[in-house]
Amino acid sequence: MAKSLSPLGRAEIVARLAELVGAERVVTDERQLREASVDRFRKYTAVHGIFDGPFPAAIVNAASTEDVSRVLAFANENRINVVPRTGRTATEGGLETAVADTVVLDGSGLDTIVSIDTENMQATVGCGVGLQTLEDALRARGFTTGHSPQSKPLAQYGGLVATRSIGQLSTLYGAIEDMVVGLEAVFPDGTVSRIKNVPRRAAGPDIRHVVIGNEGALCYVTEVTVRIFRHLPENNEFHGFLVDDMATGIAVVREVVTGGFRPSVVRVYSPDDARQHFAHFHEGKCVVVFVAEGPKGIVRATSEEIERVVAGHAHVRVDPALIEEWFGNLNWGPDKIEAEKRVMREEAHLGYTTEVSVDWSRTVALYDSVMARVRDEFPAHGDLTLLGAHSSHSYQTGTNLYFVYDYRIDCAPREEIEKYHKPLNAIIVEEALKAGGSMVHHHGVGKYRAPWAAEEHGSAWHILTTLKAAFDPNGIMNGGTIFPLDS
Repeated sequence: MAKSLSPLGRAEIVARLAELVGAERVVTDERQLREASVDRFRKYTAVHGIFDGPFPAAIVNAASTEDVSRVLAFANENRINVVPRTGRTATEGGLETAVADTVVLDGSGLDTIVSIDTENMQATVGCGVGLQTLEDALRARGFTTGHSPQSKPLAQYGGLVATRSIGQLSTLYGAIEDMVVGLEAVFPDGTVSRIKNVPRRAAGPDIRHVVIGNEGALCYVTEVTVRIFRHLPENNEFHGFLVDDMATGIAVVREVVTGGFRPSVVRVYSPDDARQHFAHFHEGKCVVVFVAEGPKGIVRATSEEIERVVAGHAHVRVDPALIEEWFGNLNWGPDKIEAEKRVMREEAHLGYTTEVSVDWSRTVALYDSVMARVRDEFPAHGDLTLLGAHSSHSYQTGTNLYFVYDYRIDCAPREEIEKYHKPLNAIIVEEALKAGGSMVHHHGVGKYRAPWAAEEHGSAWHILTTLKAAFDPNGIMNGGTIFPLDS
């Protein structure tokens, strides 16, 4: 954690912010400041009412791009750390206030659906528009965003773009970076930049990607235009199969995807991971899941290819109705979060995930190496109640592995992260990097994978650090996220 570099004290920061945006938009309530100092990475200590700081000086509820611009320019001039946020569903410490007297700049109030353009197949929204809100508006007209992360009921567009989000239907619709047409962003000196909405252009590097995935470490996303798609749920076809091992499941998925077919859902669950989703039928085997979606002819062709590929491997067919039922209950909203909190408080039990990506040829070896290393090297292995993984996002060149680990906590709340989560996360990250993969597939670097960021990028780290130096020379943007505080 770092001390503030600002010459201004907390009281003066708050007073100046009130002058800029109005006192009613500046929050200094101690409870809200404490809760704003963490994200879901610190969920176990937070659920026990433990907040060790440093705490922000204030939360600013922005109501416009102009508010964001004024606050950033003020912070930049006075070297005040700023943590941008919208939906607050981050999981990797990206919303943690690692610098004293930070200003948390909340864009949830920029919640206008600017336009839905069904001729040009795009929608424009403020950063505070909820993904579910836009999805509901589109569904009423027969369209969809195609974006469906588990955080869908809670997530907002600024955070989705800033963290390079991905959804459960990505093999068909792509990730958020494939959906963004154009956007508006504000840089630390207050400059507002708009990247126009065009189908494609070759006017130099694709500057959208300076903004997409920056995690609030370079700029603040205030408006987004995304592609939209026709919604044809009546054509959906669901497929489920049991196979003997991960190697078989990955081989099936690889053949379907590299053959040019794009089911919306493409998943392989290890036996242990399958147990928490498919306990009523998984029979100790791996579970392979597909959903074919879109126009009827494409769905039929996709389903026929899935059946052809699976027929070449030993398998047991699962009732499609069971897969459809499972898929309808994947997302987590307030009810599931409250249930998770109760389990943490009453049973001292917790689950985390670490998601990585790797080439097809190294996928099974990476899975095996992580499983073996955790079992051999993790001192608290006996406390694990679940250790498994699934592949849930696949590409022509490879796939992701989403490692899951649950454990019963045999220590004080403050010790949980150090005893359990950090060492498990480190093993997975290290093994992914050894395999030539990426240490993070979609949850973002945050502050807790930042120590490996330079290794992740290798010689390309120069590109990122040069962008940071150019756009944020005073280092006010989300200190410690992507770029370690000591870098």
